[in-house]
Amino acid sequence: MLKVSDRNKVRKKRKLRIKEKIKGTAERPRLCVYKSLKHIYAQIIDDSSARTLVCASTIDKDCKVKGNNIEAAKGVGMVIARKALKNGIDTVVFDRNGYVYKGRVKALADAARNEGLKF
Repeated sequence: MLKVSDRNKVRKKRKLRIKEKIKGTAERPRLCVYKSLKHIYAQIIDDSSARTLVCASTIDKDCKVKGNNIEAAKGVGMVIARKALKNGIDTVVFDRNGYVYKGRVKALADAARNEGLKF
């Protein structure tokens, strides 16, 4: 009998392993990505003070492209990078939140890098 594993359980285990190593500070906050079936979200978090500094998602009015595809992820990456640079944040630690670095996650990261965010 084959054992079927739940994808989300496996992702959450991977997330905990990553979170032990990645911490956001005031000098270098954490860029965290979350993707659902309908939307993609990104936020920049200072873990030392437990505050969200900047956030963006496909739900926001700032994001021109709606949906859950790669183009929408690129739009969110550009918006989050612009907001971060406007608030004086230029370097971050990238937290892929347990997701595999490809597709929408990679598109968001590349778009943020192209806008001038360093990680």
